[in-house]
Amino acid sequence: MAVTIEDLYRNYGILADAKDDVSQHKDAYQVILDGVKGGPKEKRLAAQFIPKFFSSFPELADAAINAQLDLCEDDDVSIRRQAIKELPRFATGDNILKVADILTQLLQTDDTAEFNQVNVSLISIFKIDAKGTLGGLFSQILQGEDIVRERAIKFLSTKLKTLPEDVMTKEVEEYVFAETKKVLEDVTGEEFVLLMRLVSGLRVLQTVSGRQQLVELVVEQAFLEQALNPTDPDTVDRLLQCTRQALPLFSKNVHSTRFVTYFCEYVLPNLSMLTSPMAELDIQLEVLKLMAEMSPFCGDMEKLEANLNMLFTKLLEYMPLPPEEVENGENSASEEPKLQFSYVECLLFSFHQLGKKLPDFLIDKVDAERLKDFKIRLQYFARGLQVYIRQLRVALQGKTGDALKTDENKIKVVALKITNNINVLIKDLFHNPPSFKSAITLSWKPVQKSEAAAPKRPASDDASSGANVKKHIAPQPRRDARQIYNPPSGKYSASLGNFNYEQRGGFRGGRGRGFGTRGNRSRGRIY
Repeated sequence: MAVTIEDLYRNYGILADAKDDVSQHKDAYQVILDGVKGGPKEKRLAAQFIPKFFSSFPELADAAINAQLDLCEDDDVSIRRQAIKELPRFATGDNILKVADILTQLLQTDDTAEFNQVNVSLISIFKIDAKGTLGGLFSQILQGEDIVRERAIKFLSTKLKTLPEDVMTKEVEEYVFAETKKVLEDVTGEEFVLLMRLVSGLRVLQTVSGRQQLVELVVEQAFLEQALNPTDPDTVDRLLQCTRQALPLFSKNVHSTRFVTYFCEYVLPNLSMLTSPMAELDIQLEVLKLMAEMSPFCGDMEKLEANLNMLFTKLLEYMPLPPEEVENGENSASEEPKLQFSYVECLLFSFHQLGKKLPDFLIDKVDAERLKDFKIRLQYFARGLQVYIRQLRVALQGKTGDALKTDENKIKVVALKITNNINVLIKDLFHNPPSFKSAITLSWKPVQKSEAAAPKRPASDDASSGANVKKHIAPQPRRDARQIYNPPSGKYSASLGNFNYEQRGGFRGGRGRGFGTRGNRSRGRIY
C-alpha cells in the first residue's frame, strides 16, 4: 500500500516526539523512506524528512542515502532541487566522500536552477570537510563522464578562490596541488588553462619555491625536451598555451631560461614555417611577443652566444637594406622595402635583454662586415622610423579625451608607442660601445605607474646619434587598443599590430601524456 501524506506526517510526529528515544522507532523511519515511492507531494515531504532523522538510524544509512538519490533523479525538477538542497545533511563522517561524489555527478544537469543548487550544496559540504569534498570532486575528474569532468574542473577553478582560509587550510591546498598534478597527466588545452588558474591561486604556492613548482608543471606539459614540429598546428598551439601560462610566474627569482632557450633553438629558426590552428592569428608575431615578454626574466644560459646569434640573425631578416641607388643618385624603381615595426620591436627588445648578459657581442662576436651591414640596416630603419613618428605626432597633436578614443586614434596611439620603443632601443645600439641600459614598456603592456608619472620627453629625430637616452614614455595606449596599424603606403610601409593572449581552445590529438585525447569513461549513475 502506497504511503500517503497523512502517513508521512504521522510517522514524522512519532519520531519528533520520541526525542532521545528516536532510534527505537525504526519502523516509523522506514515509512518515511518509503515515501519516495509516492506521488509528487509525498516525495517532496520525504526529501525533507529523510535527512532530518538520518543520523539516528545508522543501520538504515545506505537505504536513506539511496532513497534521497532516487529523489535527486526524479523527473520533477522541483523534487530534484529539494532533494539536492538537503544532501549536505547526509555529509557526516565517512559519508562525506560519497555525498561529494554524488553532487559532482549532478553538475551535469542542464537546468540552471538545479545546477546552481548543486553548486550551493557543494560549497556547503566544503565547509564541513574540505578535503573529503575534494576527494569526491577529483574522483569524478579522474574517472567520471566528460561533461562531469569538465564542470567539476570549472567548479574548482572558480569556487575555491572564494572559500575562506579556515576552509582552505595549508593541508587542503597541498592536497589540491597533489591531485591536480595527477589530473594534468591527461588534459585538453582548455582543462590545462583552468587547472593552472586553480593552482596558481593557491596561497601555499605564492612563494618563490611555489611558483617554481608551477613553472615545472608547465615545463612538463610543454615538452621542452623534444624538438618542435613547426608544421603541426596542435604542437605549436600547445607550446604557446604553455608559455602563456608560465609568463605570469616568471620573476627575477623564477627564471624563464628554459623557455627562452627553447624559443631560440627551435622556434626562431622555424619562424616562417609555424602553423596555427587559427587562420586569423599572426602566429609569427604572437611567438615574437611571447619571446619578448619572457626575455627580461632569463637567467644564465649555457649557449648564450649561439642564442644571441640566432636572435641577431632573425632581427636582420626584418631590418631590410636600403634600396640601391642608380647613377644619378635617385632610388631605383624597385619597390621600397616594408618596415615591419611590430616584429622589430619584439626582436630588438629580446636582443637588448639578452645582450645585457654578453655586452661585447656586437664588438667581439660579430665580424666587421656583418656589423657594418647591420648598422646600414639600422640607419635605414631609423630614418623610416622618424618619418612615422613625425606623422603620428602630427595626427595626434591636440587630441584629448573622446577624440583619442576613436578606433583610428587608438591605433595611432599604439603605433606611436611601438615606434618610440624601437627608437629608444636603436639609440642604445648606436652607442659606442653598444649600450643596454635603456628601459621601455612593450607596446601591448600596461604602462607602470612610475613610468606613467614621469615627464614625457620628445624623441630626437636623429636615431643614429649617440646621445645618452633616458626612458622615453610615449602616450599611454588603452589596454583594448589591440588592432593592426597600417601606415600610409609609400617609402616606409609597415604593419604594426597587437594581439590578445586569451585562451584559444583545447588541443587535438594525443601524444601519450599531457594535452591528449582522453579515453571513454563510464556512463550513467555510478554512485
